[in-house]
Order: sequence, then C-alpha cells, then structure tokens
Amino acid sequence: MKAIRRWTMGRTRSIGRRPGWTAGPAHGHARAGVAAFVAASAALSVATVSLARADDALPQLFFGDLHLHTSNSLDANLFNNFTLGPDVAYRFAKGEAVQLPDRRRAKLDRPLDFLMVSDHAEYLGVFSMIRRKDPRVAGSETATKVSRFIAENPVFGPEQIGKLTSLLVGDPLGADPALRRAVWDEVVDVAEQMYEPGRFTTFVGYEWGSMPNGNNLHRNVIFRDGADRAKKILPFSAIDSGEPEALWKFLARYERETGGQAFAIPHNSNLSNGLMFATVDSAGKPIDATYARARARYEPVVEVTQIKGDSETHPFLSPDDEFADYERWDKTNIAGTARTLPEMHVGSYARAALKTGLLLERLIGVNPYRFAMIGSTDSHTSLATADEKNYWGKTANMHLGTDRSKGEFIHSSDPAGQATMNWEQAAAGYVGVWAGANTREAIFDALRRGETYSTTGPRIAVLFFGGWRFGDVDAGSSNVARAGYVKGVPMGSDLPAPIADQKTPTFLLSVAKDPVGANLERIQIVKGWVDAAGRAQEKVFDVERAPDVKGLREISAVWTDPDFDGAQPAFYYARVLEVATPRWNAIDATRFRRKLEPGTRVTQQERAYTSPIWYRPPAAAAGAARAAEPGSGKPAQASSAGQNAD
Repeated sequence: MKAIRRWTMGRTRSIGRRPGWTAGPAHGHARAGVAAFVAASAALSVATVSLARADDALPQLFFGDLHLHTSNSLDANLFNNFTLGPDVAYRFAKGEAVQLPDRRRAKLDRPLDFLMVSDHAEYLGVFSMIRRKDPRVAGSETATKVSRFIAENPVFGPEQIGKLTSLLVGDPLGADPALRRAVWDEVVDVAEQMYEPGRFTTFVGYEWGSMPNGNNLHRNVIFRDGADRAKKILPFSAIDSGEPEALWKFLARYERETGGQAFAIPHNSNLSNGLMFATVDSAGKPIDATYARARARYEPVVEVTQIKGDSETHPFLSPDDEFADYERWDKTNIAGTARTLPEMHVGSYARAALKTGLLLERLIGVNPYRFAMIGSTDSHTSLATADEKNYWGKTANMHLGTDRSKGEFIHSSDPAGQATMNWEQAAAGYVGVWAGANTREAIFDALRRGETYSTTGPRIAVLFFGGWRFGDVDAGSSNVARAGYVKGVPMGSDLPAPIADQKTPTFLLSVAKDPVGANLERIQIVKGWVDAAGRAQEKVFDVERAPDVKGLREISAVWTDPDFDGAQPAFYYARVLEVATPRWNAIDATRFRRKLEPGTRVTQQERAYTSPIWYRPPAAAAGAARAAEPGSGKPAQASSAGQNAD
C-alpha cells in the first residue's frame, strides 16, 4: 500500500519494485493492473508508443492543467483577480498554501504534476500594470480610459465584454512591441524559475482569443521549449489576426526559425455556434487537404471539458446516448450575442467532429479532426482546482463562501435567448498524460502523440489499448500496461494492420478510481464510423458495469467490436463514469446553509474520456498517406450535416 499512497499524492514516481497489492476481485478477476503498473513504472523517457523489448520502460501517469488565467489576463483582472500572478498559480499547483487578497488561504488537496499558465495574449499584463500604476503605462491614453472603465464597472460581468472590446478598438498599447516584449519575457522567466524537471513541470504558453461575432474560437498555445527559444518570439494574438490559419502559420514560422515545437489547443467548442469544427475555412471555402494538414499538425489536442461546460457530445447529436446530457452549455455563443440553434451543434462538439473528420478524409485524403482529448479548468482565479469540495470558482468575484450560485454568467442580448447562470459552472477539469518523465519534453511529446485523456476533475487512472489479439488473460494480468504496449497500441494511435487470421479488433481497458474520489459505475467504448452508404454513424457500448450502486474501485476488461467491418473507417474511445455524487453548488448549500436556486442540478456523474484509437481500411490508409504529401489541395464538398446517429 505504500506505493499506492505515493501515487495518490499526485506523484507517479518509480518505486523500483512491483507490489503484490490488489483491490480485491471484481467479476472473478484480480483488478490490480493499473495500480501495479503505476507503482512499477520507471522514470525513463519512452521514445515510441510501442515496446521494442519486454523489459522496456513504461510511461507514468501525470495529472495537470493546461488552461489557467492569472491577474495578467485582462478579463481575470477585471473579474477582481488583481494581484495573483503566475508565480502564485505555480506555487498553488505545486501544493503550497497561498494567501488571497482577503487574507484567506487556499490550498490544493493534492498537488498537480504540471501546469501551463495561459493568460490572454491580447493586452497581456497591461491591465495589471494599469492598476498598480506601472510607469511603463502610467499617464497613457489607454491607462486613462481603462481606469475610467474600471471605475464605472467595479463589479465586472461577462456582459461588459462587448463594452470593453469597443473601448479597445484601435488602441495602440496592446500592440506596443516594447511593452509586449517586457511582459512576455517576465512570463517566460517565471515559468523557468518554477520548473523542476522530474518533480513539477511548467509550460510556457498563452491563449489566443479570437471571437468572431461573439462565437468562441479560442486556442491555447503550448510550447515544448524554454526561454532560449520562447523569448525569440512575441505571442501571436487575435489583434494580429482572428483566423486560425494565421495562427498555424505563426506556429510554423516559430518552429522553422527557432527549431522549437508548439501547437494550439482549441477549447469551448460548445460556445462556438458551429464554427469550431466547420467544414469550411475562415474564408467560407470548403476545407482542402492543405488546410487539413495544417490543422492536424498544429491542433493535435482539443480541450473537451472545463468550467464552461462539456463539449464531448450533445443529446441532439447523440439521442441514443443516455449520458450525453452532461454539464451542457447550449443557450448562446460565448458572448451571448446570438442564440445557439440545434443545427449548429454538429460543428460544436468533439464526437461529431471526429465523425466529420472521417467523412473529410474520404473526400480529401486528410483528416483535419484527428485529435486527442483533454480537460482543463480555464479558471481565472490563478487557482487550478477542479474538485467539487474545493472549487474556488471561475472568477475571483465568485470565490468559496460567496453566494455564487446566483446570477447570470452569460447574459443573452437576444430577447428570445436564455442566460447561462452562475450555478451552471462545472468544477472541471484536468489532463491525464502517460509520459516517460515529468519534463516538458516528455509530457509535450505524449500530448502530441495522443497518449492523454480528459477528466472532469477526479484523478481516475485510465489505460486504453487497441490491437487484434487481446484476450481475457490480459485484462486479468498483474501488469495490464505491459500487455497493452506489447500486443497493441495506446490511445491516440492508429490500429496496426491485422495479424495473420485476426480480422476483428480488440480493445484492452483498465481503470482505477481516484483514490480519494467516488467509485466507478461503468466503462464504455464510443465508436464512430462511416457506413457503406457514406454516412457517419455512432454507437456507445457498455463494456463493463458495477453490479450495484456502490460501484467498483477498479475495472479491467477486453472488448471486441461486434459490428466491425474492415471496409469502414472508424474511431474508438473509452468513456469512464463514476457513481453519482453531489455538485459543488449542492455542497455549498449544505456547507453554508443556503437554499438551492430553483431548477439547479445538484448531482452529476464525473467522468473521463480517452483520446481515440483510429482504424483505417488498407485502401484508405494508402490514400491518406498520398494526400499527406504537400501539393494535394483538393477541396471537400460534403457537409458534416450529413451525419446521423442511427
């Protein structure tokens, strides 16, 4: 148990021996695979996703947050986060108790393994400088009008975003290269100072905030590199361009000129009103192979769950999925300027985008939506917490102890629209990564290859492998992970070619509950495919369920696709559900003896989504390889609206 206790503290260090620990039998099998794997993992880098030898080192499980805002973000600053900068955010994520402006102290129950502070590139650090009368901005026209705006809007709300945007149109300070350089260098320096390779990883990054007509197209940019390369550029912001294609060109230029690596992570597709996963580019032209190659290269990861709702799927898109209606934000776009209509959902949710990707690959030979899935918080408090019992709110004016369930979060400016309420915020989420070491390079590489998954907050350990020869003996193994890597491929991969007479893929799953969280209710596999008629389909399969409402501590299983057709492209990902538990607002009501707002949700089933494993028919794989070469710019003419969920 000593080895397991070390893991529950948020550190997956090598123990140097394999313990004989088991959680007890479940359905006749010893379910110790994940726990034994975590304890036995060696802290060595893994260069590939498959094991060349049976004694090769296995990756370890790390948890973190790749989307956190501090006082350097203009909106976080206006939301009353005046003083908690990146240094506080990193110390909090490391497990230190930090003092808040009101003299209270906040602390994570368990430290994280990595963190990226992703402050908005637009006016990065400027509002914080204006508040403290920094001589670099004091006396400027910008400082004068921003100070007046702050005085007139002391309790800033999302509905004031439009006023702020109008105020800053044409303002020169946000584009001042000298000021941007000074702030960016400070951001990079703090990340460098807080980086402890092998113990705690900091990523240099920021958020690009495009929001055309109030529709969310935001991306977080993550760098693999440190100060030597990151300081050679200035963040590319939405002031420079609001088109994703321009951001990808910036990332390509960064890699070409510095020798570094970076990519972008879209988030809150649920608030994009269909723009995030469209079948056309920013100019309205059908996606071609050139666009698809760039998107697949520079957006290999999508954030599918966070405080502003869940973006896995929607009941309109997945009517046969009884768990599709989870933390749903579907009333308006992110600015509240336009209602969200049902026909927009297909371009707003990850599962539908994965299906669209299969359709587009058939047409142009490249899948622009071949992405891994993660969660993160998007907290604007500098506090990376996703725990229901220790949730500090989206913004600093909604912190623990306030009556924060009341009021509107997104006000609808459409008279027929509905507001999104404060109580609808989710205490979510985190990133789980299987990497060779707790370093920038190892975690970044694992993210890029897709060996990562999302959780809505709990630190559930999830292994998911695909292959052609997994059997029940692998699910009952004392080291499920080694069987998975030796016999198959992990999440984020393409299935290898079939072996000998093996004609149907098999999938190996092993899941361990968060040691201090709720038990597991079930594990599922979500399959999407293109049928013989060229239509995108989906189906959710229950792989294993707990025998009663108490749930299970661990579940391991092998699943074989009963409907497999070798001629049809497909993807598979695992979804893990906990037993039902109280939401943060219900916990608040009990803790502070307050009445719940009418119509509020008070329970939920926390969950995890793995990155997919893809199957390509041999002919399609050959065609995709040809299309991946530069020079194939064939446009896609089909619309993802042709999908259905039959």
